[in-house]
Amino acid sequence: MRIAVTGSIANDHLMTFPGRFSDQLVADQLHTVSLSFLVDTLDIRRGGVGANIAFGMGQLGARPILVGAAGEDFEEYRAWLDRHGVDTDSVHISEVRHTARFVCTTDADHNQIGSFYTGAMSEARQIELHRVAERVGGLDLVCISADDPEAMIRHTEECRTRSIPFAADFSQQIARMDGPDIRVLLEGATYLFSNEYEKELIESKTGWTDAEILAKVGTRVTTLGARGVRIDREGQEPIQVEVPKEEQKADPTGVGDAFRAGFMSGLAWGVSLERAAQLGCMLATLVIETVGTQEYELKRTHFMERFTKAYGHDAAAEVQAHLV
Repeated sequence: MRIAVTGSIANDHLMTFPGRFSDQLVADQLHTVSLSFLVDTLDIRRGGVGANIAFGMGQLGARPILVGAAGEDFEEYRAWLDRHGVDTDSVHISEVRHTARFVCTTDADHNQIGSFYTGAMSEARQIELHRVAERVGGLDLVCISADDPEAMIRHTEECRTRSIPFAADFSQQIARMDGPDIRVLLEGATYLFSNEYEKELIESKTGWTDAEILAKVGTRVTTLGARGVRIDREGQEPIQVEVPKEEQKADPTGVGDAFRAGFMSGLAWGVSLERAAQLGCMLATLVIETVGTQEYELKRTHFMERFTKAYGHDAAAEVQAHLV
């Protein structure tokens, strides 16, 4: 099963300031703030929703096709993804813009000041999925994740026009989208991904009830944080999957992306929705135990030991058959 993942590709520059931002602010001078913070650490991480999902799928051997836009500074990042099982040949390279970048400083109270440069991501709207499909011999599913909003709409409309099944995954972009755009992005989706808060926001912005949305999509997948995930389909009993016990909690960034990577890898293997959700939850647990969205290492033996402990021997045997 050939799965393309469309979405953002970005570099994260994360810094830490040992003091408190609040101590540097003068109440009656906020209209003329001019500050510079001397930071202690700088971590440069690979990120972007599309790249994170594709990386996770690559770790599981699902060989995803990454579709997005980056700058000429993408070559080192490309080599990293290639080494980890991602097909990057459909990434559009901008001739004038750098790869999207998130620059963030965190203080001692975990307050953050950050900026996001969209850069080459704004050119993702130029990508035609038809050319991607021609290159790889057809697409069985396209995951349309957070990206340039116009690109998300274009990819969705092209999937509908060409009868390519697609998964709608708004994540961070839902905050800036209005009801009409969200309706366009979800109607006819084979899968609709969201967390609990996004689920309520989707219903509020579209004016559609949960039942009405279920009638417009094939399968609705809602992540519930520490309570796992719920899968709903019209006229069928919901599927509830719990998360494995975590060994530590290092950083929640990228956990949702990892779940989607595991879930879609399960779809690529042809396992049940329950098994795909279990796979997603296990991969998400590895990410929450690691600082950085692509810094975890998937060791097959360790992964299967934990998967077996969480979901039992029958489930593990089914996954083991695919986890090369």
